[in-house]
Amino acid sequence: MLDLKYKFSGHQTFAFRYGWLEKGVRGVAEHSDLFSREDALVKLGVGKNMVSSIKHWCLATQLAEPALTVSRNGGKHLRPTDLAQQLLLGGDAWDPFLEDDASLWLIHWLLVSNASLRTIWQLLFSEFHRPDFTKRELISFIVGFAERHSLQAKESVIGRDVDCFLHTYVTGLAGKKLATPEEGFSCPLLELGIIQLTLDGELYRFAIGPKPSLPTAVFAFAMGEYFQRSRAGRRTMSIQDCLYAAGSPGQAFKLDENSLVEYVEDLEDATEGAVGLDETAGLKQIYLRREIDPQGFLVSHYGGGAS
Repeated sequence: MLDLKYKFSGHQTFAFRYGWLEKGVRGVAEHSDLFSREDALVKLGVGKNMVSSIKHWCLATQLAEPALTVSRNGGKHLRPTDLAQQLLLGGDAWDPFLEDDASLWLIHWLLVSNASLRTIWQLLFSEFHRPDFTKRELISFIVGFAERHSLQAKESVIGRDVDCFLHTYVTGLAGKKLATPEEGFSCPLLELGIIQLTLDGELYRFAIGPKPSLPTAVFAFAMGEYFQRSRAGRRTMSIQDCLYAAGSPGQAFKLDENSLVEYVEDLEDATEGAVGLDETAGLKQIYLRREIDPQGFLVSHYGGGAS
C-alpha cells in the first residue's frame, strides 16, 4: 500500500449516533465554519467534545469536505460533498433521515473506503482477515501494522480507537462498563449486523456471507468505485480480488464467494451486460465491457428503479 497516512483518534471516543451526520451536513451547508463557531454547541444540541466528534464523522464518512472556495481555510470551513447533498439536502433528497438500509450500507462503504482520511475502520475492513477475534487481538494487529509502516500511534490511543470501532458495529460489548449513560447511545451501523458478539461474551465475529439488506445498487456503487481505483486501465478483475483484496467490496461488506457472484450476476442483468462474469480455465473474472457510472446506480435505487 502506498501513501500510508492513517489518522488515529479524532472521534473523542464517540461512535456517531442517530442524527449526527444529518445535523453536521445540514449545519455546514448553512455555515461552512460551523465547527469553529462559538454557538456550535447550541446549533448541534450536543456537548463540546461531541461537536468535534460530529466533525470527525462527517469527514470520515465522506459527507463533508474542506470548502476549497474559502481562502486560508485551515480546515475550519467545510461543505457537504456532492453525494451528501443528493442524499440528505433539499426537497428532493434521496433519504434525508437515513431511513433506508441502503443509506447505512452506503455510509459504511464511504467510511471504510475513504482514501483521504484513513482510519482503523478502513484498516480492519481491508487488511484484517480473521473471521473471529478478541479486542486484544485487534489492538495487537493494529499496533503491529503501525510499527511495520512507521505510523506514530500510542497503544493507549489505538485501544480507544478499537473501543470506538466496536461501538460502531456491536451492541453489548464484551467486558465493557459504560463510563456514562451517554455511551450506551447506539450507532446506526449497528443495524447492519456485520460484527457479532459470540455467546461467551468475549469473542467477536465478522458476519461473513449473504447480506439481505444490502441492495445491488450499493454493491454496484462500491464495485464501480473499487474498479476505478484499482484497475489501472484493466477491464477485468478476478472474483478473488473483488472478494479478498485490500479495499475491495468483498472485504468491506464481508461477503462470501456465492454472495459476491450473485451480486455480479444481478449487476450483469441491470447493466445489460456492461458488467459481466465469465470463467476461463477455472478462473472467474469480472469483465467491464462498457464504462459505468457508479453514482448512477444510487440514482436508480433512490429514484425507485431496480435495486
